[in-house]
Amino acid sequence: MKIVVVGNGMVGCRFLQALENASKEHEIIVFGEEPRPAYDRVHLSEFFSGKSAEDLLLKPLEWYQEMGFELKMNEKVTSIDREHKKVITSKGECSYDKLVLATGSSPFVPPIPGNDKAGVFVYRTIEDLEAMMAWGARNEVASAAVVGGGLLGLEAAKALVDMNLQTHVVEFAPRLMPRQIDDSGSQILVKKIEELGVQLHLSRGTKEIVGDVNVESMVFSEEESLPVDMVVISAGIRPRDELAKASELDMGERGGIVVNDHLQTSDPDIYAIGECALHEGMIYGLVAPGYRMAEAAVAHLLESSEPSTFAGADMSTKLKLMGVDVASIGNPGAQGDHIHSVEILDRPSLVYKRLLIDSNTNTLAGAILVGNADEYGSLLQLYLGSSPLPESPLGLIAPAGEGAVSVGVDAMDDSAQICSCENVCKGDIVAAIEDGAKDVPSIKACTKAGTGCGSCVTLVTDLLNSELEKSGETIDTSLCEHFSYTRQELLEIVKVKRIKSFDELIDKHGQGHGCEICRPAVASILASVWNEYILHHTEVQDTNDAFLANMQKNGTYSVVPRVPGGELTPLQLIRIGEVARDFDLYTKITGGQRIDLFGARLEHLPDIWESLGEVGLESGHAYAKALRTVKSCVGSTWCRFGVQDSTEMAIRLENRYKGLRAPHKIKFAVSGCARECAEAQGKDIGVIATEKGWNLYVCGNGGMVPQHAKLILADTNDETLIRTIDRVLMFYVRTADRLTRTATWLNKLPGGLDHLKDVVLEDSLNICDTLEKEMQHIIDTYQCEWKSTYTDPAKRARFRHFVNDDKGDPNVSFTRERDQIQPAPPKATQPQPQLVEA
Repeated sequence: MKIVVVGNGMVGCRFLQALENASKEHEIIVFGEEPRPAYDRVHLSEFFSGKSAEDLLLKPLEWYQEMGFELKMNEKVTSIDREHKKVITSKGECSYDKLVLATGSSPFVPPIPGNDKAGVFVYRTIEDLEAMMAWGARNEVASAAVVGGGLLGLEAAKALVDMNLQTHVVEFAPRLMPRQIDDSGSQILVKKIEELGVQLHLSRGTKEIVGDVNVESMVFSEEESLPVDMVVISAGIRPRDELAKASELDMGERGGIVVNDHLQTSDPDIYAIGECALHEGMIYGLVAPGYRMAEAAVAHLLESSEPSTFAGADMSTKLKLMGVDVASIGNPGAQGDHIHSVEILDRPSLVYKRLLIDSNTNTLAGAILVGNADEYGSLLQLYLGSSPLPESPLGLIAPAGEGAVSVGVDAMDDSAQICSCENVCKGDIVAAIEDGAKDVPSIKACTKAGTGCGSCVTLVTDLLNSELEKSGETIDTSLCEHFSYTRQELLEIVKVKRIKSFDELIDKHGQGHGCEICRPAVASILASVWNEYILHHTEVQDTNDAFLANMQKNGTYSVVPRVPGGELTPLQLIRIGEVARDFDLYTKITGGQRIDLFGARLEHLPDIWESLGEVGLESGHAYAKALRTVKSCVGSTWCRFGVQDSTEMAIRLENRYKGLRAPHKIKFAVSGCARECAEAQGKDIGVIATEKGWNLYVCGNGGMVPQHAKLILADTNDETLIRTIDRVLMFYVRTADRLTRTATWLNKLPGGLDHLKDVVLEDSLNICDTLEKEMQHIIDTYQCEWKSTYTDPAKRARFRHFVNDDKGDPNVSFTRERDQIQPAPPKATQPQPQLVEA
């Protein structure tokens, strides 16, 4: 059989994968109009964060050759001759026995006047992205707007943010993602995205794109104008059905190629799959239903004994949009007298969760999760299985300890779908585990679960651990293949046996040469325990620690001096400005009361540090898993509401804990009163002044999943406050897993906050004296890593491109990621009369 496939996108590639076992028995020809094989459009935005086109390929070119697939790239099919069963292309023609249309969709471009101007783009292909990047790199381009606030529009906005452009999102509807979430969910998403500096314009229709040749501004229907240098249109998709329409195949009223349950069109020798196909009046815009279509079409083509029908697909989805978890399950817009909702709206943490419940059947009709989608897997199984809900459904989305109901993997049927992208159910994974798959990579290899969008990996891991426990096997908690110990166990080995290097540790207690997991983890342990000069461990440090600076996306580095309490002397402020001027650095005041300097070249770093060190500025450890900053308000010194000197306390704490290495970065804040201007309850360590002293909060987190810190001490004095912080931090350093923030550590700590109180307040483990001594050792052995480096010629020598020359590589040029915004020149004014003291 000669099978011709038109289209080599994600669904077309899945069709070929389903044909793998039969590829030698049939002649298979694939036409793709793009210049490369199929690539991953789901993760297309990662192209802006460093991934190459090759990284995104679903299968390398060699795979097509090995399978015997004839891939014709850069060749567009222009028409179909159904009578003679052949396709006509831009380069010739090709006969077929069976034809598969996998032409996908194209961006919908609204008929906006001016949409053909230079600087207007769509967001669909790698070529589109390359054109966007080239335009965004132009010096005169500083701002951009996305037309469309749906899934693809927010993906495009993330790309513009990654290009360091001032980004706007324009949406005609009154809310973001109008098809997936409701008004409350949109409000939370809006606040999350606005925190990233993106400006949102809802309920705005674009009337015109203005400019002589290039884009200069957008005009909304209300005659409101928005100056921008670039526009990306992401207003939805339309099925690529023009080939089928010209061939007089049956079409949907609003487009799409009509197919039956076998994915056959009105011509039984022609199939259609993916976003170009209309099944039961529905066009599916997600990849998972397209994959099911591809598999069903192959089964029917090959007359497989396996079921070969496509009966529709669930449209539930979990995404991370601009760093924000967003998920919808089932029908998030379900309505009717029999539908009632249960919801949680946590405005301070910007988390929204809503369940839509069918009271007739006591089952889940739909759900919306914004800001935190941890329950997505368990809720999806309840929906897909039409499982009865517990007596109090609120417990399904309540925070732990507040009536939460556990719906674990053990409660799922074997038919429960774990991975929607690859259509893998629980039974498939259990069978793989029984056949010898003992870790997640093995499960991925034999079932493909978790190889699509990746959102199911947590569920896969839970299922693996559950099944291994049931079978009586010990769950492997090894740090990696080179150490059969946890991070906590390795830390104790390092302490007890006084091991001072990675090589000594792996020689005595590990195997092999180490990897990207264990090497930086051990470097962190050594730094936490011994607090020696950090570059003693350069062979196992990651890039940032190895050069005492954060590497930026263009290969330059950032320099961030420590500024305790945000206090700077005039001389220090002047020196920072001089360094920025002399080394052509971009300067930015951060939310952590510091001034960041960006764009430093490797060979300039020691000179920059030395100049800053001359005025007493030290390393701010912005590159390290260590204490970053202690944010503070002005407190009682200046503020009329302040009840304690928060600035003085912030300086005291920062100078005490600077240099402390930990499993992850640590941030503090000190507020001078209950008004909380320093936002202390969103920090790892938060201190809030009271009339009687200080309240201490621990284990907050303002990251991807915000969490308020927990009150551990109230109205305490300075001495008790600091002693307790010593204990909490060292207990965290001792017991947390690698790359674990304090909030996650506390959530996983057996006994939670009560246990932590017992340990650090009641000394239930009899270790508080040891914890305090360990912290005092860190404090006593502190050294500024910058100063230790720039004062030693041998250490300075490693910051060179050439061992015999301290100059930079003349073949390397750097492009500034963002130009400093220059203030507008002052307007001419009339001379003002001088005031003279009487």
